[in-house]
This record gives sequence, structure tokens and C-alpha cells, in this order.
Amino acid sequence: MSRPGLRARVTAAFAVGALLLAALMALFSYDLTRRSLLDERERAAVRAAYYDAAVVRSGLDTGTPDVVAVLRSLDTGSARRPLLHLRTGWYARTADVGASSVPAELQRVVAEGQPAVQRIRLDGQPTLLVGVPLPGELGYYELTSLREVEDTFQVVGLALTAVAIMVAGAGAALGWYATRNSLRPLTAVADAAERIAAGDFATRLDPTTDPDLTRLSSSFNEMVDKLVQRIDRDRRFAADVSHELRSPLQTLAAAASVLNRRKEHQDERTATAAGLVADEVARFQRLVDDLIQLARTEQPAHRETVDVAELARAACRERSLPEDLVRVGGGVPHQWWVDRRRLAQVLLNLLENAERYGGGPVAVRLDAVDGVGVVEVDDDGPGVPAADREAIFDRFVRGRAAHARAGTDGTGLGLALVAQHAAAHGGTAAVRDRHPGARFRVELPGAVR
Repeated sequence: MSRPGLRARVTAAFAVGALLLAALMALFSYDLTRRSLLDERERAAVRAAYYDAAVVRSGLDTGTPDVVAVLRSLDTGSARRPLLHLRTGWYARTADVGASSVPAELQRVVAEGQPAVQRIRLDGQPTLLVGVPLPGELGYYELTSLREVEDTFQVVGLALTAVAIMVAGAGAALGWYATRNSLRPLTAVADAAERIAAGDFATRLDPTTDPDLTRLSSSFNEMVDKLVQRIDRDRRFAADVSHELRSPLQTLAAAASVLNRRKEHQDERTATAAGLVADEVARFQRLVDDLIQLARTEQPAHRETVDVAELARAACRERSLPEDLVRVGGGVPHQWWVDRRRLAQVLLNLLENAERYGGGPVAVRLDAVDGVGVVEVDDDGPGVPAADREAIFDRFVRGRAAHARAGTDGTGLGLALVAQHAAAHGGTAAVRDRHPGARFRVELPGAVR
């Protein structure tokens, strides 16, 4: 499982922090509100119970008191229910309230002449029970419903929960906004690095974008300047050396051609040697041409409409290969939007590589995937070892790939040139085993419209 990015982690930290803070504040607020409401309700219930107890006591001081009438005279509303304990038994205004509603311990305390208050549950509802002692070991009890208070607690709890969730969301939004602005300079660096990697060496960072990152911007720009200078020196060196080699190579090629034409006047060993020299000189000329092309690959691709199928057949004809090697995928248009010179060089280099090191090409495939033009050349060689698959298209290959595949010397410049031409189109080049043989694949984004 991949690790979340920095922005995701910071946003999550803000959200979790805001949620914890909001939860703590919500719990504190809920507890404070609960205590305040219960205490206030309890004080009001005790005052009301003492007042009603005084009324009952006055009503019982008559000679022949009517207990039921006295209880009915109390103004208790629907939230309070009176209960009277006399020597003759228990009296209430309703049948659902009796001695079983009063805990024995509270009865004992009231019987000893001490007032008492206790929260109980009556018929599943929260109730506050207040006991007031009366003269003669009598007791007056009043049950006050706390259902409204509990409902208030639920509303407060839901409100605080909603507030905590909203605060957590606000924290996440704040974290996302903060990281978005704080990481914007780094995003600019990443974008600039991507453009430079794509070949846009004119890209630079604005040192005045963020005063706190001036050093980073100036160091980045200095690094790019030195990189561009190094690339220019290498390109000029390659171009200069290649041009300097062309003149002596042309002289050698002319001399080798003369020797080749006079084979009939030479003995067998001399003729063989002359043929080898001519072949090596021709190969050397191709390598010099590759060096010159490699020195020019930093230039952008000049796209135009190209019949890619005909271009592939022309490459086959130039290498004296059958044209039926070219296979175009079903529904793939023949007209591609590419650099004709670069694509022709790609096809020729891949075909030459297959002939020289892969036992010969067996197929040239042209296909398209979501607007990406795909060129594949299959050979009939021993395949490509996994350890060499990345190195084979490395820009500075110096014979490792070809030597690993065929046991012969090779510069790898042709394949390096393929990778450079693909990069000029914003694409990639890769190689994989085909069992047997190898498949060289070049992807050109935007080639198929």
C-alpha cells in the first residue's frame, strides 16, 4: 500500500486535530450543560415539593381530614405527582403511583426526619423523587418527570456532535488550503523539472515568487544553467568530432571501394581483408552519422502528416527487407502526426538493430492506443535479459546492450538515438522479451488523431 502524499497527511492531521479539539469542547460543554440543567431542575423540584408539603400539612391539621381532597388541591401540573405516607397507608391521586415507587432507603431517611432527593426511573422514564418529612413520622413524596430535560440533553448532544463534525470538516479544508498554498512553490519546482526533463531547457523559476524560497529558486536555476551548459558542450563535442571524422572516413571509404573493385587481382586472403575493411568503414560511417544525429536530437520534433505505413515499408525496402513485415492494426489510420525524419530514423535503427543483433526482424507493427502511436519491431534473437532492459535505452549506452545480446562489440548509439527521437515526441522507448526474441516498442503521444 502506497504512503499518502504530504498534502493528504497534513490535511488528515488538521482534520483529526480539529475533531479531537471539537470533541473535547463538545464533551465539556455537554457535561456543563447537563449539570447546570439538572441542578436547576432539582432546586426547582425541591422548592415545589416543600411548598406542596406545607399545603398538605395544613390540610391534615383539621379534625377529620380528607386526604384525597388535600392531594387533589395541589397545583402540581402534569410533570409532578404527589404521594403521601400516613400511618393508615399510602395515598396518591393516581393509581400508577404507590409505595413501590419509593426506594426503601429513601423511605427510611424520611422516616428518620431527614429530607431526601434521588433520581430514579419510573416506568422507563427518568424521574426526580423528593421526600419531605412531616410531623408524626409521616412523609410527603413528590415525583417530578425529567423527560423534558433528557430530551433537551439529546438535542444538545446532537447539536454538539454536528458542530464537532463541521469543525473537523473545516479543519480538513483549512489543512488542504494551507498545504495547497505552502506547497505551491514546490509544485512550481516539480512542474519546472518536468518541463526540463521533456527538453524545455529555457524553463526557470521566478526568484521573487516566494521570499522564503529565494535560495531554492536561485540554486535550481543555477543547476539548470550548468546542466544546459554541460549538454551543449557534449552536443558540440559530439558534432565536432563527427564532422572531423567524416573527411578521413570518406577517404578510407574511397580507398576501400577501390580495393573491393580489384578483388579479382588479389589473392584470397587480401580480398577477404579488403572486404572486411570496406564493411567496417561503412559501419564506422553509420556510427558517425548516428553521432551527428544524436547531437541534433535536442531540437523539438517538427510534426507533419505522415503516411506511417508507407514510411515503414520504405524503411524495409532500404534495408532490403520484405514489405510484408509491416502490419497495421485494425482501424488504425495510416496518417500520423509525427516528425517524418525522426520516425524514419527510428524505423531504420530498429530494423538495423534486429538484423545485426537479433537474428533479423520478423514483424513491424503499427498500432494506436488512446491517441498514442505505437511502433513495435520484433526480432528472432535470444531476447533481452531483464537486467539490461532499462540500460538498453539509456541515453549514454556504450555497447553494454548489444554486447550482452550478441557477444559482439557495438556502440548502442542507434538505440540511444531511438530513445531520443521518441522523447522529442514526448514519448518513450522500451524493450521486452518475446519468447523467443525481443520486442522493441516506441510510443508517440498525439501521433494518432
